[in-house]
Amino acid sequence: MARFILRRLLGLLPTLLVIIVISFFVIRLAPGSPFMTERGVPPEVLADLKAKYGFDQPLPTQLLRYLGNLAHGDLGLSTKYPQRTVNEIIADGFPATLLLGTAALLWALLLGVGAGIVGAVRQNTAWDYGFMAAAMVGISLPTFVLGPLLILLFALTLYVLPPAGWGSLRHVVLPALTLGTVYAAYLARLTRGSMLEVVRADFVRTARAKGLSEPAIVLHHMLRAGLLPVVTFLGPAIANLLVGSVVVEKIFATPGIGPYFVDAAFNRDYFLVMGIVVLDSVFLLIMNLLVDVAYGLLDPRIRFE
Repeated sequence: MARFILRRLLGLLPTLLVIIVISFFVIRLAPGSPFMTERGVPPEVLADLKAKYGFDQPLPTQLLRYLGNLAHGDLGLSTKYPQRTVNEIIADGFPATLLLGTAALLWALLLGVGAGIVGAVRQNTAWDYGFMAAAMVGISLPTFVLGPLLILLFALTLYVLPPAGWGSLRHVVLPALTLGTVYAAYLARLTRGSMLEVVRADFVRTARAKGLSEPAIVLHHMLRAGLLPVVTFLGPAIANLLVGSVVVEKIFATPGIGPYFVDAAFNRDYFLVMGIVVLDSVFLLIMNLLVDVAYGLLDPRIRFE
């Protein structure tokens, strides 16, 4: 397994490089400039700013310079916040984003996998229909609609949770529910569908014939055999959850990296946009690698070689 992981890690580097190069040129080709203001900037000041950030060089030279700095862990200077580096901005917002994403992931796993198990075990019953109908609603309801509805219910009607802000675990509940519910809905349908494929398999009948309890059969046999599609979905889902949701963090005024990303896009803050794109890409590639490793652990028939 160690050789497999090492080969995959080395194989991720060209993919990450392609993502960085494409993102670099797409961002630079977008209309606008990081130094555009309503009053305008004097030409001599504009020339100094371009020289400071290296924008006076040809694009290929800028790309090579950026890749060289990136190899040393330097994500560059922010043009919107000239006194702060991109590393500092991401380090400042990432803890809140990580906490929110982790809480949303736990909620999605608890609700989604649990509902999917019940739906598969109690197929074509009221429990099954109820959970799958709720899952369809969760998939169809955007976060920018669900978030205000939760604020209206829990913050402005029941007065049990704060509507926005950050500072305690109570502030994490509503944004985590908003962010994790849609993933819980997908997990519920995936878990139910994958478990229905094995619910009547021979090894399940054998386990029942041996006298194993129904919870043991569900958890140790059916769930493990039916988890592969769920694990496939969880790879990119976890990456997206941990990097955060722009909409959710904006709605609940969460001091994560989501609001910085929105502001950077509007202000053409090239280095900050690139820094967040690199962070998201690294998480996504690593999670896909962990998914491949999990395949071999869940299904002995899969060989890493």
